[in-house]
Formats: sequence, structure tokens, C-alpha cells
Amino acid sequence: MEENQDPKPNTPHYDLIILGASGFTGKYVVKEALRFLSHPPLRTIALAGRNPTKLTHTLQWASHPNSPPPIPILTFDTSDPRSLLSLCAQTSLVLNCVGPFRLYGEPVVAACVETGCDYLDICGEPEFMERMEAKYGEKAAETGSLIVSACGFDSVPAELGLMFNSRQWVTRAVPNRVEAYLSLESERRMVGNLGTFESAVLGVANADSLQALRRSRPRRARPAVPGPAPPKGPLIEHQKKIGLWAVKLPSADSIVVRRTLATLTENPHGLPGVNEGVEQIEKRKAFWSTVKPAHFGVKIGSKSLLGVFRFITVGMFIGLLGKTGFGRWLLLTFPSFFSVGWFRKKGPSEDEVRSASFKMWFVGHGFSNSSLVSQGNMKPDMEIITRVMGPEIGYLTTPIILLQCALIVLSQRHNLPKGGVLPPGIVFGPTDLQERLQENGISFDVISKGALSS
Repeated sequence: MEENQDPKPNTPHYDLIILGASGFTGKYVVKEALRFLSHPPLRTIALAGRNPTKLTHTLQWASHPNSPPPIPILTFDTSDPRSLLSLCAQTSLVLNCVGPFRLYGEPVVAACVETGCDYLDICGEPEFMERMEAKYGEKAAETGSLIVSACGFDSVPAELGLMFNSRQWVTRAVPNRVEAYLSLESERRMVGNLGTFESAVLGVANADSLQALRRSRPRRARPAVPGPAPPKGPLIEHQKKIGLWAVKLPSADSIVVRRTLATLTENPHGLPGVNEGVEQIEKRKAFWSTVKPAHFGVKIGSKSLLGVFRFITVGMFIGLLGKTGFGRWLLLTFPSFFSVGWFRKKGPSEDEVRSASFKMWFVGHGFSNSSLVSQGNMKPDMEIITRVMGPEIGYLTTPIILLQCALIVLSQRHNLPKGGVLPPGIVFGPTDLQERLQENGISFDVISKGALSS
């Protein structure tokens, strides 16, 4: 990475600056960052936002019951490019928690690309991610700025979960399709992150511009997946083996995974590190040789059929009302009503956060021997089920993932791509991210392997 140019002599330089630290998710990111502060590679951090008073309160909350450490609080405004350039010139890495990203994210990306500093965010908005790739990908590669979105629950569990399932297909076995089933669980009432709801509403509003963007860009390479295209299947599915009723989830996960698989198809050994050694080159090539592409989709599941009808109801409200200005106003003014109580303006209590968890099941269907496909046997004969599970997705799992990605960027930068706008899977797949997540409460397990009954 190119050395950042400080705006003035004697300006302090931080390992990490957290933007939007006073938001719902941002304050939990600060809390997680404090766990690793003063331990290399994270020696210095700063918090940045529009309101210094809110940031001070955030630091006090995140430090409790200890007194807050002396962390600088910086003021910036996303509408002021000069303040953002000055901010990015003071750090090696920006963690951006200021969403919705389609409204507030681009100026931060632009400033990071301009100054050559690295950038991670927790975005789950496909249109933002793909627009940033189209607009800033080439320049980021030139300036040595690594821009990686979706470094939270969107979409690292899906990316690493698919790779973990894929690596279980050993010797001649090959996957054909992997379906991820997300199950959100809680001992108390489930309350989601309002930012997620707002992003979903704006996603519907901007669906046409996403399609136009895709049409305007060259088609990406598609991986060669052995066997047939996956069947369409019923609207509501009963997965008896994992005990869930499920319906398709229009999340960013499958889109982000497809971007990683497309990049891997174009670069079968992955992307070279900016200054990696011979040993790392061999390790990277060995890792990617074990990842076998598959058709991928995501569904959201519930133990009861009623739960699935709730998902469908919320999806219909967002799909129908998100298309008009008045409809969006209704959705964002009365989120609790239109989400059947899942999202509310004040967010969940700390007890509600602590009591929630997730399980993400990856059900892979494929062939016990790749020669079966070439012989024209087009029906998968093998199933491998794996699972990723961890704590509440928005306020606990997301900060855990974001911080571990950040620590890898700070400590292993020489092994990562020089720069570019990239999905997390292609950047962090060959690193020790999975092991780090396992050490911090997010587990990866093989549930079963066996023959499929014909």
C-alpha cells in the first residue's frame, strides 16, 4: 500500500478510525475494538462522527464498567470532501458503520481511494457495492486502497460458510448446489437492526438502477458447475433434516458470493498479495484449489409454518410499498407495524441482544464422483450439511467479524491484494479469518455427509 500523506506535519496517525461510532451497530463495534486495543497490531484508534457529544457517550458506554481510554474523537461530515480526505490521511484503515450506504457511503469510499487508505464496511446493499466496484475499482487498484464491503453478518458467514461446505467435497466428489438456510433464534422477542430494514426498503426503491448498472457493465465470468442448474422448487419448503420451514431470502449474500466466485473463475489461484512470500503464494494456491464452485442460494427458515408466513407478509409489505415515495414514508415511519414487530425505531434492548443467536445451515447436493456427471448421470447422489452459528447477528456477530477482518488487514496487509473494490470472500478466504471467528464465538461444523436416496 502506498504511504498516506499526512495533511499537516505532526498530525497523529491511527491504525484504525471508526466512522459512525455512535450509531446502533457502531457503538458495539467500538466495544469490540476496545477488547483488542493496545495489543499489536491495534495500538491506536480514533472515533469519528458529526456529533462529538454522542461519540463521547458511546465511548463511555462501550468502556463500562471501566473508565474510557484516552481515544481521540474526530469530527467529520460526509458532505465535506476535505474533512474526509483529512480524516483518511490520518489512518491506515477506516471502518465505516454509517448507513444506509447508498446515501452516505460513497464520499467515504472516494476519500479512501484518493488517499490510498484501506476501507471495510458492514454494508448489505448490492447496488452500493456494485456501483463502488464500477466507479472506483480501477483507481483503488492503482492507489493501493483495499475497499471491502459486507464485512459483517452480510456477508462473511455466507462466504466462509459456502467455502467450508465446498472444502468437504474431497477427492473426486463435487458439489452442484448449496442452499443456505438462516434461522434466527431468541429466548426473548426478536428485534432487528432498523438500518437493515431501511436498507431493504431502499433496495426495492433502487432495484431498477441496479439492473441498469449491471446491463452497462461487461458480463463477469461464470464458474463451471458440474451437473444441472438447480430446480426452481416450491415457494415454501420443508427441510426435515434441519427442522425448518423456509422461503427464499432476497439478501445480499448470494450476490456477494457470486462476485467472489466470478473473481475466482477469472483468477483460479485467487488474487496475489501485494508483497507475499513464496510460502504464502503456495498456501494461497493450495487453499483455492480446495474450493469447488456451486450454485448458491439463501433462504430464511422458521421452526413453524406461521413464522414463514410472517416472513412472506413483511416481504410483501416492503416489495409493494417500497416502490413509491409515499409507501417508503409509511414503511420507515411505522417500521414496527409493517415488519410485524421485528424492527422498531429504538432498536433492541441489551437483554434482547444477548438472548439472540443465529444458525446458518448449508445443505450441499452434488456427486460422489465427478465422472458421474461426464457419464450423463445428472441427478446428485450425495449430500453434505454444514453449519455456521453464533450470537445475535446485527450487534454481536457483525462487530466480531468486522474487527477480525480489520486485525487481518493491519497484521497481514502484505498477503492481501494491493488494492481494488472486492468482496470479502476473495480477500479473506485464504487467511485465518475462519479460525479467528471460531476463537470469538462463531462456530463452523460438519453436521452430516451421506448418500442421497434416489
